[in-house]
Order: sequence, then C-alpha cells, then structure tokens
Amino acid sequence: MKSKFILFIACLALLLTLQAKVIVPLVYEVAASSFFLEDSGDEGSRISSTSLMTEAAFTQCNSYIANEELPDDSISFSKKAINSFGLGNFRYIINADITIQPTDSAAISRRYVCRIQYKNGDDTTGLSDPENWSVDGISGIDGTGDF
Repeated sequence: MKSKFILFIACLALLLTLQAKVIVPLVYEVAASSFFLEDSGDEGSRISSTSLMTEAAFTQCNSYIANEELPDDSISFSKKAINSFGLGNFRYIINADITIQPTDSAAISRRYVCRIQYKNGDDTTGLSDPENWSVDGISGIDGTGDF
C-alpha cells in the first residue's frame, strides 16, 4: 500500500513537471507563432478616424438598421458617425445617433453601436453592395445597450 502511494506521488510530480517544462512552453510558442496570425493588410487603430471604409461601414449600418431592425418605424440618422474605429482585418465599429419615430408613440433619440465587417478585403469596388458586408451586432437602438 505504501509503495502505491509513493508511485502515485512520483507519477503526479512527473506529470506536473512535464506540463510545466514541456507542454506550457510549447503552447506559448505555438500561440506566439504566425500560425494564428491573419495578415490582411488592414491595420486596426485605437483612434477614431474617418476614411472611405468607415464611411461605407456607417452607410451600411444605417441601411441594415432601416431595413432589418426597424423596418416599420420612421427613422432619421445623423449625417456622420460620432466615432468610427477600424479594428483591422476590415472590421469596424461605428457609433452614431439615430432618431426613431414609432408609429404609435413619440420620437426617441438613441445612440447606437454597430459592429460590421467588409468581406471583399481591399477591393473597394463593392462598398455600396450590402452583400459584401456582414453586420456582427447592433447595440443601443432598443435602449438596452446589449449586443
């Protein structure tokens, strides 16, 4: 019985050592390698900026809201986005104001956030085609702020 316990402790120590000295460094090496790196040529930015792509993303978010989220309400959008962030890999965050006029109540002003991605990479010929965009989430038009 005593030898089984000692064998158990020795195997446990060997397993922990193997994990700490072999497995974890290997996982760190793979994670740091270019295996998971997607280099699309579109760099992200932490600073809000306006570009051809962010303006097109703003237009597509507004179109999506008007046609998919609030098709029965009268809505008006701000002329330009409050903040537009390029996240890299042709993904964008758009923050803007919207005024919603439901058919049965008073107008409501909201500030929304839209996550959107352009599917055609750096080919800008299809910016106005909604099929080239994917809306990943809208927040704020219902007043909850949830994606």
